[in-house]
Amino acid sequence: MPQERFDFSNRQGFTLSARLDKPSEKPVVSYALFAHCFTCGKDIKAAYHIAQALNREGIGVFRFDFTGLGASQGVFADTNFSSNVADLIDAARHMESHQMPPHMLIGHSLGGAAVIQAAAAIPSARAVVAIGAPSEPAHLARHLERVRGPLQQQGEADITIAGRTLKIKQQFLDDIAQVDMDQALKKMNRALLILHSPHDTEVNIENAARLYRTARHPKSFISLDTADHLLSDPKDSRYAARMIAAWVQRYLP
Repeated sequence: MPQERFDFSNRQGFTLSARLDKPSEKPVVSYALFAHCFTCGKDIKAAYHIAQALNREGIGVFRFDFTGLGASQGVFADTNFSSNVADLIDAARHMESHQMPPHMLIGHSLGGAAVIQAAAAIPSARAVVAIGAPSEPAHLARHLERVRGPLQQQGEADITIAGRTLKIKQQFLDDIAQVDMDQALKKMNRALLILHSPHDTEVNIENAARLYRTARHPKSFISLDTADHLLSDPKDSRYAARMIAAWVQRYLP
C-alpha cells in the first residue's frame, strides 16, 4: 500500500512523526486516525495490518508516534495520558487542514482509551474503535507497582516494557488517576466498536465488559478469541482488521 510521510507539529511545538497509508487500487472515500498502544509506536504490526484492511475498503489511515516515542520529538518522561489525548486532537486538526478529516478513530490498548477521550473534541469522527482498551487508564498503576517507591522518593523511575526501557515521572500516575472514562463514554455520542481477547493478560476482558455497559448505543463487541494483548500473531491482527473494515461501513459518510 502507498505510504506518505505526513509529519505535523503539536500544540507544544514538537514535530510528531506520522504516515498516511492510502489505497493503491481505488480512490480514498474516507480517513481513519490510529492511536498506538502504551510505549509502542505507529509501526507496530497490528497497526500495519489494520491499515492494509482498511485501505482495501478505500479508507486512508493516518498513524503517528506520540510525543517522545518512535521518531517523534519530545521527552517521553514529560508526557502523560492527557498529552496523548491532546496529540490525537492535534493530529485530527492537521488532517482536517489537509482536506482529510478523520471519520473513524482507532485506538489500541491505552490508545483505545485515548480515542474515547478525544472523540468529543473531533467533530468529523463518526465511529470509534477500541482494541484491548482499559476501562480506566489507572489500571496501568498496578503494572507499575514495583517502581512506586522510586517514583515517590525521586519523582521518576525507569520502566521496561516489551524489552524497551523508558523513564516515567510521578506526574504520569497523577494524571491517569484523574481520568473519568465513564463520563467520556457518556458524552462521546459516536458509534463504538470494542474488540478484546478473553485471554488478554495485560488488560483483563472485564475492562471490555465495563466499557460496553457504560457506553451508549450504537455499540458493538467482537471477541478476539485466543489473541494476546499486542495481537502479535498476524492472523489475529488481520482478523481484527477485517472486522473493523466490515463494521465501519455503516457509519461512513
